[in-house]
Amino acid sequence: MNDFLATIGRSALGFFASVGRLFLFAGVSISHIVRPPFYLKLVLRQMMLIGYNSLPVVGLTSLFTGMVLALQSHTGFAGFGGDTAVAMLVVLSVTRELGPVIAGLMVAGRVGAAIAAELGTMSVTDQIAALSTLSTNPYKYLVVPRILAGVITMPLLVIVADIIGIMGGYIVAVYLLDANPSSYLHLTWVALKTPDVMSGLYKAAAFGFVVTLMGCYHGYHSRGGAQGVGSATTNAVVSGSILILLMDYLLTSVFFS
Repeated sequence: MNDFLATIGRSALGFFASVGRLFLFAGVSISHIVRPPFYLKLVLRQMMLIGYNSLPVVGLTSLFTGMVLALQSHTGFAGFGGDTAVAMLVVLSVTRELGPVIAGLMVAGRVGAAIAAELGTMSVTDQIAALSTLSTNPYKYLVVPRILAGVITMPLLVIVADIIGIMGGYIVAVYLLDANPSSYLHLTWVALKTPDVMSGLYKAAAFGFVVTLMGCYHGYHSRGGAQGVGSATTNAVVSGSILILLMDYLLTSVFFS
């Protein structure tokens, strides 16, 4: 019994220690965002890697998400004579929830893993320590550009995801379910509200911060050679995805409670 309680205690202490290290890492990273020097070229480069290179996967997943949503909602509403609600449901679901969440999860899988693998490799090969030797702050040079790029580009990706997701719903509704095109577009425009879109963009900025922070944190503290880099990559994706869903619930409760 004592061994069992000791195991639980060690696990709890390890968990809280990890949370504390994460908050300290986040605090130091945020403090360096507002202090010079600023590496603008690195930020722009990371914006290309995180944002532009993620467009194909975000666009495809958003398209199929909108298409499936329109198909399933039509099936559910058909028995109640509510076919006209398909357009409104697609718009609300995509702009409020599915656009930000799907884009965030895709970026977490693609970008979070890449960041953790890159920084993890630099950590286990002592390249991060070499930066400090050369009087270059690792947070400024490695962490801050990625976090800024994630916060800036994620809302832009979500705008694209919203447009493509709504278009996917339109394609299915009009060309597969024989909905009236002008009526569907009118209902879409009526259902499209600025607060819904803005709430999704606020979520996107938060998700961008979480994804890049977790990738940087796990990669920066990677130890143990190739196996450590692999563990850091896995932990970055898993923790980033879980935090996205957790923050989605918290932000939704704030915006729509």
